[in-house]
Amino acid sequence: MPRKNIHVLPADSGWAVEAEGEAEGRQIYTSQDEAIAAGTKRAKQEKVDLLVHSRDGHISMRNSFSKDARNIKG
Repeated sequence: MPRKNIHVLPADSGWAVEAEGEAEGRQIYTSQDEAIAAGTKRAKQEKVDLLVHSRDGHISMRNSFSKDARNIKG
């Protein structure tokens, strides 16, 4: 089973961290910085990518924590 990337997304009450396609397991944070820190920790543990979305939904940052990790900013 492939590992699921971690996303930081805007939410009604702040910022959400969730695994790809698993909205029911999301965690909510009051600031984007808190969500990015939590998402980074989780992505490193699970050795997957972290994708940070801006308020308009576009991906503003992508960090890879897989075995062949490299940082990509877009």
